[in-house]
Amino acid sequence: MGMTEAQSAADSNRVHIVDLADIPGGGYLTLLQWRDTFSIEFGTEELMGSCVRHSEEALADLACARLDNPQASILIGGLGMGFTLRAALAALPAGASIVVAELVPKIVEWARGPLAHLFGDSLNDPRLSLEIVDVHDVIDREVARFDAILLDVDNGPDGLIQLANDRLYCNWGLRAAHSALRPGGILAIWSAYADEAFADRLKAAGFAVDEVTMPANDREDSRDNTIWFATRLD
Repeated sequence: MGMTEAQSAADSNRVHIVDLADIPGGGYLTLLQWRDTFSIEFGTEELMGSCVRHSEEALADLACARLDNPQASILIGGLGMGFTLRAALAALPAGASIVVAELVPKIVEWARGPLAHLFGDSLNDPRLSLEIVDVHDVIDREVARFDAILLDVDNGPDGLIQLANDRLYCNWGLRAAHSALRPGGILAIWSAYADEAFADRLKAAGFAVDEVTMPANDREDSRDNTIWFATRLD
């Protein structure tokens, strides 16, 4: 093997920084690539990877399975790599509508650029409305609009990406989500870990809580993720 070929082989095994994305309010996300695998990281924390999608898809699949409105209105917090969005589009009928609230503008650029193969044609679906906005602001301004709110904006029910995200998971933030949902609507929250105290906060905010634990992927050594499905009681 010549030097050029050796260098080429070594280069293909390196992790490349594809791009950086500034987070409104401070900090940044990093889009990394290794061969045909992509990862979005915040500091040293991997937020999502292109090979790990099982529980992100389940967030949409299991929430949509709980809906019986053919014209359901869904809010998704966080575009990410599009796994939750694509699963929701596949599960919902033609009369449904989806709002995706994404805080970081460059995430949308990545979705149309280096990650376009993961999104397919989902961003062109007529049921989709994509807003560059803090999902908290959408929740806070709406009353009884949504049949489901799906949140995957942190690695769990705390403000990892932005300390301000704590307002999504605190007592008054959960009451705002309760108000933004229609009676019987579902607040679904993805987490990389369990949190018994958070389930108690959901119940105190007026939700019936179904906690689902599942592996992050289909490997034997996969860690468990948690999804809370909180149904508005009144």
